Amino acid sequence: MEIRLDPRTKLYMVLAVSAIVMMSATTTLLWIVRIIVTMIPITLLIAEKRYASALRFFVLYVVAMILTFYFLSIDSTGMIKALLTGYCGIVVQFMPAMITAWYVVRTTRIDEFMSAMQKMHVPDCITISLAVVMRFFPTIKEEYASISDAMKMREISLAEGNIMKMLEYRMIPLLFSCVNIGDEMSAAAITRGLGGEVKRTSVVELRMSAADYILIIGFTVATIVFVFFKYVK
Repeated sequence: MEIRLDPRTKLYMVLAVSAIVMMSATTTLLWIVRIIVTMIPITLLIAEKRYASALRFFVLYVVAMILTFYFLSIDSTGMIKALLTGYCGIVVQFMPAMITAWYVVRTTRIDEFMSAMQKMHVPDCITISLAVVMRFFPTIKEEYASISDAMKMREISLAEGNIMKMLEYRMIPLLFSCVNIGDEMSAAAITRGLGGEVKRTSVVELRMSAADYILIIGFTVATIVFVFFKYVK
């Protein structure tokens, strides 16, 4: 079942999860709260029928969790253990916020985002910057996939291990594509009247549903519980 959330709810989810991941989990209860807030965006990705992304994030998070607790439980020392423990710890620490941000970017249309920011009376300079960023990275991903397909058609496979040729065949076209995409987005923003003196209208009507209120309350409770058992109790 597809769940269409209000962009304001999605932004609140990002803020709540970001606040939680900035605090380290030191007890079983805090780990449970962190795991729950991580599974929510993964579940929402499944509801949006983005099964591949949900599976990748789930497997990466579970593997990082298992390795983190495994390396912390053994008594051996060494540089390799320290590096693996630090890497897995960083993944576990920041993966919830990254999954939530990915869900927001991939499931929010720009017109919905602009309408939500306007309802929250956010300045246009911030709104336009965030809207460009949300559209920029998915476009770059599509451009890189197109460049990779072109290289495969020409039977060029990582330039046979030559790093300089790999940079020449892949990164340089990608950099030129980034410049062109930035110019096109700027022109599109001017054409649509973004940043003008006249108040912008929108055909999108945003309404908070029961799912929005449930998630807002749930993430608020999770944040309060995390802060209380981390710093107060």
